[in-house]
Amino acid sequence: MAKGELWMQRALRRKPGALRRQLGIPRDTNIPVTLMRTILDADTGDVVKNPTKVGKRRYRVTTLMQRRVNPVLTARKFRHGKWRRGKVVH
Repeated sequence: MAKGELWMQRALRRKPGALRRQLGIPRDTNIPVTLMRTILDADTGDVVKNPTKVGKRRYRVTTLMQRRVNPVLTARKFRHGKWRRGKVVH
C-alpha cells in the first residue's frame, strides 16, 4: 500500500476527540452537521452563532477548527455512499 493511500485514516486519527472538546459538545451526543458546515463556510476570525442547541452558543472560528471539521465532513460523504469515482453524487 502506497503512502498516499492512507490519507483519510491519518487525518481522522490525528487527535481523537479534539474537535469535540474544542466545540464543547458532550461525548454521548453527535456533532451537528449544520454546525460543522457553518464553521467551514465562515472566515477565520469570525464569530459564528451555533444554529443548534448542543454545545456553546458562539464560536470564534480558527484555522485549526476548520482543519478539524473538513475531514469529518469528507468522511461523512464516504459513509453515506455519496462518493463515486472521485465525484460527489447528489
